[in-house]
Amino acid sequence: MKYGIITIGGATEDITFYTKEGILIDNKKDILRQKLLAFEYGAKIKIDKAYSTFGGGAANAAVCLSRLGFKVSCLIAVGCDGRGKLIIKNLKEKGVNTSMVQKIKGVESGFSFLLVGQNNEHIVFSNRAANKELKITNSKLPPPMDIRRILQRRDELKILKNAKWIYITSLSGKWQNMLNKIFSIDGINIAWNPGHIQLNSGIRGIGKYLKKVKILSINKDEAIELATSGAQYKNKPSKFLNDTKNLLTILYGWGPKIVVITDGRHGAGAYGGGKYYHQDIIKEKKRVDTTGVGDTFGSTFAAGLELFNGNIQRAMRLAAKNTASVVGRQGAQNGLLTNKDLAL
Repeated sequence: MKYGIITIGGATEDITFYTKEGILIDNKKDILRQKLLAFEYGAKIKIDKAYSTFGGGAANAAVCLSRLGFKVSCLIAVGCDGRGKLIIKNLKEKGVNTSMVQKIKGVESGFSFLLVGQNNEHIVFSNRAANKELKITNSKLPPPMDIRRILQRRDELKILKNAKWIYITSLSGKWQNMLNKIFSIDGINIAWNPGHIQLNSGIRGIGKYLKKVKILSINKDEAIELATSGAQYKNKPSKFLNDTKNLLTILYGWGPKIVVITDGRHGAGAYGGGKYYHQDIIKEKKRVDTTGVGDTFGSTFAAGLELFNGNIQRAMRLAAKNTASVVGRQGAQNGLLTNKDLAL
């Protein structure tokens, strides 16, 4: 059975290049920049290998859900350029409905450069570009000037109201305006994997939205950042904050029906009230690229809840399987499994 899901957020072209010529520098005196990846000034740096793939939270989640057999639309913004055409083409080829894609005049499509060193340390240079122009429009209201650059205007708010699930990823631009519109919708399941801009606003910035979230999915570092934004937790000892169960309890107390926290090689934890769940990682055959693993785990978990009638443990197991496959391939989308691969 297929379900209507709309993913909202970013879409990019990801250009990844590998080099062994960088030096990792210990910089512990600066707590915000404890490690630096450095190169000789003025030098010509040799690239060992390079790849061009597709990424962005909303695009990654949409492709993941489509491959699992769901009917998916993707609400993203791209520029009127060659990169934008390729992003749309890739989504179509992966079975994602692109009728909600906004094409923006005079802005280039989003892209990222991912620099990877010899020990897989990496730096991401991100250009949000058209992603910052994403809007949720309502045909009943006169469009403001900045909306008029969108070549194809639709009543996104009306379409969102008719979806069964909305899956929100990292947002930029006027993100609070978008969240206000999304969370004004009643009777819909919302899964949320917030981006760093939203997390940086802390519980004061996003707390009012959490009460209407069905699934909140973040990694452990993000969970600590969000938890310590609450006055009652910011001075808690590190031992307390490093306990995933404590973090799950704190975030659950702020409103989400289910909280999922991923913790790299330590697996993932979840809490839905009354019971804690844990899922070990499923060891990959080969670890190639961890780009987009959060998108994979979160969107697959949401799919699993639908497929397994709310069974959290089975949904976590499904998410772990898909994540193990993704890290074995280059890029955020190339290793995604299908419903046939998973015998669903």
